[in-house]
Amino acid sequence: MMEYSVIIPAAGQGKRMKAGKNKQFLTIEGQPLIVHTVAIFANDPVCKQIVVVASPSDLADMEDLLDKWRLKSDKVTIALGGAERQDSVYSGLKKLATPTTVILVHDGARPFVTRKDIYKLTETAYENGAAVLGVPVKDTIKTVSDGMIQQTLDRNTLWAIQTPQAFHYDMLVKAYEEANNTSFYGTDDASLVERLGSRIHITEGSYDNIKITTPEDIPVAKAILNKRKEEQKNEDRTWI
Repeated sequence: MMEYSVIIPAAGQGKRMKAGKNKQFLTIEGQPLIVHTVAIFANDPVCKQIVVVASPSDLADMEDLLDKWRLKSDKVTIALGGAERQDSVYSGLKKLATPTTVILVHDGARPFVTRKDIYKLTETAYENGAAVLGVPVKDTIKTVSDGMIQQTLDRNTLWAIQTPQAFHYDMLVKAYEEANNTSFYGTDDASLVERLGSRIHITEGSYDNIKITTPEDIPVAKAILNKRKEEQKNEDRTWI
């Protein structure tokens, strides 16, 4: 399998969660959200370096949390986040000690990406320079202005983009430096790379790879966890 490093931005305020604190510290089935996410990569021997990006006000709590859950190791580093997600990723990018060829950027609030999808994504990015996870949209999508529908888009060409997003290290650095120099802020990492004229491949992921954003996402997250536990039990039984 292709080695990779990952940057995990976890410095956002999470205002839509209405939790009164960083949503990364909310627990899902007894385990903090950020712990679920970091553990995916910490337990993967192919992952060579993890940079968790935390806000300055959360730094001590983040360090204590990773220590408590035994996730602090030589390959886990904490970087200070910035005002926007893009600033935080750039901070994490500069914190990489010995970068691998492929760098992943993964939302701290996406705790359900599978190792299988990570490997597919990493291989695609290694071969082509850049790749993102995504899934075809299920709903009809329309553009709306002033409360009126303007256009119905062709659903067959629309994908919901997820993370991780994967890039060659040099490409990602160049994209972030260019964005920083021109004060451009994109909606995701891929949008910065797109500005360089680079082609980005899509790797189909899973609809389970949700981002925990609002209170309504918590019961969905619990359902996904319980489903996976049941699948694991059934798999274990096949070996008895």
